[in-house]
Amino acid sequence: MQWHLDEIASQVAPGAHAVLMLDQAGWHTTDKLVVPENITILPLPPKSPELNPVENIWQFIRENWLSKRIFASYNQIVALCCEAWNKLIDQPWQIISIGRRQWAHGF
Repeated sequence: MQWHLDEIASQVAPGAHAVLMLDQAGWHTTDKLVVPENITILPLPPKSPELNPVENIWQFIRENWLSKRIFASYNQIVALCCEAWNKLIDQPWQIISIGRRQWAHGF
């Protein structure tokens, strides 16, 4: 998670500030994280997956590329998950559509 925060911070424009909405998973809330000064973490309320757009991303990936399969090995699971992820990142419009929240555009 630290690497993730550091990468996000490196992409924030100079003088700008990012607000990162995260669920309250342990790796998102641990005191071991050093949150960069150009990021604010906004925790989502507990037990509210409908507010977390990434939950819909995972559901889309499962439904479109990973469901109805029998995996022969752990390595096959990893390989197919990577393949599914790469298919999705080649479709940025799909990510925008899946992650869009009407309530977030009212401010």
